[in-house]
Amino acid sequence: MPDTDSRRDTPRVPSTLCDPLAAALARTGLDAGISALRPMADTGLAHHHLWLERSGGDWVARLPKQSQMRLDPAANLAYQAACFSRASRGGHAPALHGLLPPDPTLPRGGLLVDAIRGRPARLPEDLPRLAEALASLHTLAVPATEARAPLLSPTDPWAAMREELDEQARFLEQAGLPDAARVPIEAELAALPRRLPPGPGAEPRLISFDAHPGNFLVTEDGRAVLVDLEKCRYGLVGFDLAHASLYTSTTWDLHSRAELTPGEVAAFYHDWLAATGLAGEVETLLACRRAMWLWSLTWCAKWRASHRRAQDAQRRGEDWSAALSDDALIAHVRERVDHYLSVAAIEHVRGEHRDLQRRLAS
Repeated sequence: MPDTDSRRDTPRVPSTLCDPLAAALARTGLDAGISALRPMADTGLAHHHLWLERSGGDWVARLPKQSQMRLDPAANLAYQAACFSRASRGGHAPALHGLLPPDPTLPRGGLLVDAIRGRPARLPEDLPRLAEALASLHTLAVPATEARAPLLSPTDPWAAMREELDEQARFLEQAGLPDAARVPIEAELAALPRRLPPGPGAEPRLISFDAHPGNFLVTEDGRAVLVDLEKCRYGLVGFDLAHASLYTSTTWDLHSRAELTPGEVAAFYHDWLAATGLAGEVETLLACRRAMWLWSLTWCAKWRASHRRAQDAQRRGEDWSAALSDDALIAHVRERVDHYLSVAAIEHVRGEHRDLQRRLAS
């Protein structure tokens, strides 16, 4: 959801979305003050985005292509609305302004949120800003268990992550990986602890679960804003810290791509610890980091095995069909997926993890 001219003027979503969006805005009474609808670049696998110029402050319309949470269209919108409503309380996420219910012209409906004027994150210089933004999310008060719906709130977030890993790992065979890549991934999965070690972040808190650097914009006043929120849950903060600083995350997005050194990653963790005031042994955070990396690798296997399928005509939930996205975006994702599943990239991250463990332990 970036606000840079280069990313608003490169390959765009189909212009046919403008008229259905305009009609939906009028039907819901949310069209007041809107002077223009501008399709934005197709940069993500889950949404089309359109910039709405309005007299009272610009909005962005998020029109789902699918539901990564495997929800039907109405439930998917309700889930995302809760993500934005809760995360924005920390001051580093866009505010929610409206919901466009699914209808025949917008089968998955849409969400209206603040348009953020900013630039992509620059790494490593913006890492302290990302740490501050994540700390603002992670230190929000956690509601009582019965008030957390519709967001996921597993009783044991570590066990829930392991279950998700087991489910995605079934795609390792279908992804056509050579043994030299598949075997070390399976070994890393088997080596995950059955229980989460004690330490900072062991208690469930509100997390993004999609905090890779490409999902942040940095405003003119230096504030990092997490602009893509659809998978929030009450879980382990270490997943977010990992997703913001892993090699498989920092080299994903074309506009924020960077390869961080273990020293830079360690400094990012220390900045987050200072911002949250949490303290203790860091084995909890390191276990979450390993799990998040394996989640990314098994997702890559899942995408490789799924993206050639035909688009789901019934739009029931999750759908990784390449037909939903711009050809250039699919080519980029394919290249990244192939790289992350390579032996060289796997061994790179393994070595980085050992180095980071030494640095944080000291």
